[in-house]
Amino acid sequence: MTDAGGPLRITSFRWYLSARLVAVVGNAVAPIAVSFAVLDLTGSAADLGLVLAARSVPLVVFLLFGGVLADRLPRHLVMVAGSVVSFASQAVAAALLLGGHAYVWQILVAEAVNGAASAFIMPAMAGVVPQLVPRGLLQQASALGGFVRNGGMVLGAAFGGILVAALGSGWGVAVDAASFGAAALLLLRVRPPADDAPAPGGTVLRELRDGWREFRSRTWLWVVVLGFGVLNAIEAGGWNTLGPVIADDTVGRGAWGLVLAAQSIGLVLATLAMLRLRFARPLRAGLIGIAALVPQLAVLALYPTTWVLLPVSLLAGFGIGMFDVAWETALGTHVPLDRLSRVSAYDGLGSLLALPLGQVVAGHLGATYPPRLLVLAGSVLLALVLAAVLASRDVRTLPATSGGKLAG
Repeated sequence: MTDAGGPLRITSFRWYLSARLVAVVGNAVAPIAVSFAVLDLTGSAADLGLVLAARSVPLVVFLLFGGVLADRLPRHLVMVAGSVVSFASQAVAAALLLGGHAYVWQILVAEAVNGAASAFIMPAMAGVVPQLVPRGLLQQASALGGFVRNGGMVLGAAFGGILVAALGSGWGVAVDAASFGAAALLLLRVRPPADDAPAPGGTVLRELRDGWREFRSRTWLWVVVLGFGVLNAIEAGGWNTLGPVIADDTVGRGAWGLVLAAQSIGLVLATLAMLRLRFARPLRAGLIGIAALVPQLAVLALYPTTWVLLPVSLLAGFGIGMFDVAWETALGTHVPLDRLSRVSAYDGLGSLLALPLGQVVAGHLGATYPPRLLVLAGSVLLALVLAAVLASRDVRTLPATSGGKLAG
């Protein structure tokens, strides 16, 4: 057990956490608002797909460069700059929508700019917390960040649905813009320690190579990222893509919404638990926790009834929350601070590429084979992948603390 309030005593961390909460709520409103904005303009699912992809493509393209920049410059200022760019893009989109002068191509461009800005915000965010809190408080800081992220997403999604239904999609996009502006102002109050100022770097390609060398030199790191590339593809395909198809034929859409809510509750509960719990080997504990995804997929395939899906989804959400905190803590503890954003960018790139791949493959196979059979196969493959990851001694034995001065 440990003092959960420790990180909150650090002023800069409180400002950072406040900025995260505001941004997360806005980001949860944005997909709802943008989706209905496009549908209001053209009613075309194809146009909606293009607009959503417009954000994802620059995010993938620029993510590694965002990692380089975040390791070169003060990370909180990189986040400020990215937030200002996102504020501008979303404010323009909101003004066009509210003024009745919007075209789909304009929304597409705004989302592309927003995605490019996110490519710089994400790796900077991954490296800023270890700068602000001592290493011994890193797990609690990660848990607080997870609580803000998960709770903010639930709050933002509910608020966004009500706002768009009551006032229209333009106001939803305006709220997203305002959230980025507020986050930028809050981040300006963050003051990292002076001795954590980044050193001048070499060329971009050299720094990318240095980040890759750091990434592949740590067996526990690349084994987990490789394994979770497969895991994310299975989850994106089996749960997110085929899950609604199975639910439509079994428990119904209303019950499926309750199941997703149960998983979200599990995420929030896990972050609260990780504020207090301490593990000698937190990464191993997180991997054991996320194994709860296996029975969740198995139940969806074999016995998709509401009263069984609800508890297994609550447990699965708890496992995901445990792993997220453990993983962020492991990166912040064991990766050198001056390379942390680049390493996090390589980690994030694996997930970003795996998610659409899983969705496309599942959608294609689901048109030919029974969805429940595919989800069952996914649960078996997921169990094998997690077993393979845990078979690595470096993964199983990674300690909670590091011997050298790496972060915090």
